[in-house]
Amino acid sequence: MDPADERPNAGNEVSAQGTSHSVGYTTGNTVSSRAALKRKSEVTQKKGPKKAKTSRISRTAQLGYTVHQGEDMLLIVSSSRSQYEDRRWTKKKGNKKKKLVKNKKTLVQNKKKMTVRPKPVLIPVIEKEEEETAPLVPLEALDNRWGESLPEEVLIHIFQKIVVQDGAVPFLCRVARVCRLWHTAASSPALWRSVTVGHCWIQPRRSQLPKTEKRIMDTISWLAENRFSQLQEFSLCHWIRNVNHAVQIVSHSCPHLRCLKLSHCSGLTKKAFDSLGLHSQSLHRIDLQYSEFQVDGLLDFLESNGSQIREILFTHGPKIDRVLAALSRGCCPNLELLETNRKLDTNLCELHVCIQGLQTACPKLKTFRMMNVIPMNKNMRGVELSCGFPMLEELSLATTSYSFTSDKDLLNILFRSTKLRVLDLRGCTRVTPAGLAALPCSNLECLFWGQYFSNGVGSSSQPKTGLHLLTQKWGSTLQQLDIANQLFTEDDLECAISFLSQTRETLRSLNLSGTRITPAPLKALLGQASSLNYLNLSSCRCLPRGLKRIYRDQEDIHQLLDKLE
Repeated sequence: MDPADERPNAGNEVSAQGTSHSVGYTTGNTVSSRAALKRKSEVTQKKGPKKAKTSRISRTAQLGYTVHQGEDMLLIVSSSRSQYEDRRWTKKKGNKKKKLVKNKKTLVQNKKKMTVRPKPVLIPVIEKEEEETAPLVPLEALDNRWGESLPEEVLIHIFQKIVVQDGAVPFLCRVARVCRLWHTAASSPALWRSVTVGHCWIQPRRSQLPKTEKRIMDTISWLAENRFSQLQEFSLCHWIRNVNHAVQIVSHSCPHLRCLKLSHCSGLTKKAFDSLGLHSQSLHRIDLQYSEFQVDGLLDFLESNGSQIREILFTHGPKIDRVLAALSRGCCPNLELLETNRKLDTNLCELHVCIQGLQTACPKLKTFRMMNVIPMNKNMRGVELSCGFPMLEELSLATTSYSFTSDKDLLNILFRSTKLRVLDLRGCTRVTPAGLAALPCSNLECLFWGQYFSNGVGSSSQPKTGLHLLTQKWGSTLQQLDIANQLFTEDDLECAISFLSQTRETLRSLNLSGTRITPAPLKALLGQASSLNYLNLSSCRCLPRGLKRIYRDQEDIHQLLDKLE
């Protein structure tokens, strides 16, 4: 068998030496050529079969012979390099193994060296007086005790910033377990003035095992005795059991308690209100929104301690009308904030309230909110004509369902409210621009009059006019204006926007969603209102495509102005 057939490069090398002429018998001596071929076969038989290539050798196969052309024959001579080629490669393989073994030994030695503890690096601590003779302090020691070397006042200041953002619980409980210094700093009463206990301890709306409930009660008791000495605001969220115990312990151990908030809690009974009346003489704010409580206990508390209450918030529920009746009789003469609301997923409900009674009994009222309810004015016997709400600054009658509030009802509430700054009438479809213009307040800052209906009830498709009366009256003081889905005519909107264009640095938020605003008045407004940072143009049919969206900063609004030009 020809060795050139085994090696793919052999045929190329033979043709390069001119073998085609020699094999063609150009000399005529056929015997000599046959003898050369025979010797060629013998050489290949002595040489033996070629060893299989190993996968470890990446070089290409080398020829083990050279072809010389004589006068009348071809000589195939084995090269000296090919005789020792296999030996050389095997020696290299052996060397690789030895090198690998050596490398393993060096790796082990390096690992041993790595485990050896390095010598501590000394850094100088330079003082002002002795700069040359500065002592050397180990760097390792500074890294290990940097937290212990901080002044306690600095650590408390750092904790205070985190508490304001994330709350005292469970942050302070966790950092107190770091070291003694952190435990002392986390125990500072100044960090425990506002505490909210919620999901970090219990699962919302889930009952706990008896052992777990006992641990929760013991923890509340321990915190009240050891951490709540300066507590001012306490909140419970999503508690359905042990609410009475928590309120009683906090009221008994916290003489400086000023605010109590229960959110989505249940089970508050008369015992808790009695404990608040006996021990919490500084309490002036009660927030019971979306919580279930005993109305009789709250009434008894207001009758005995109502003079100290300034803010009260609750959600509409059974017998809640009795609370409004008690307020109308004068049990809280210093009340400044009154809010009653209703859950959005509940049915429509009417709230009977005596407006004249509240005006007489609560002359200091500054914030009055009746949100997502249908207020019904209730006339009470023996109530004289009141002086209104002279201190009122905010009135909210917002609803997503339906409202019976008319211009007359609104004027009966605000006929003496000259200090009104915020007016929220979202959903009040019976109120007209003429009725709003007749209000005595002249420095209104926020007017929310958008129409938002979850079920389509109360929406109207009739065009309106008179918006310019509002912008002409309050254009110089308005900071926020919401007239979403109010179907004013295009001419009326253009006239109203022209008055707003005169206020260059006042208007900050404008909601025109669903209105018939056109590009021309909008361009004039954006060119003058330099402080505008919120603009809602969604669902505005009179604007070209690509512009009907919400703009949330001044840069975005400037880009809109460039597109309009």
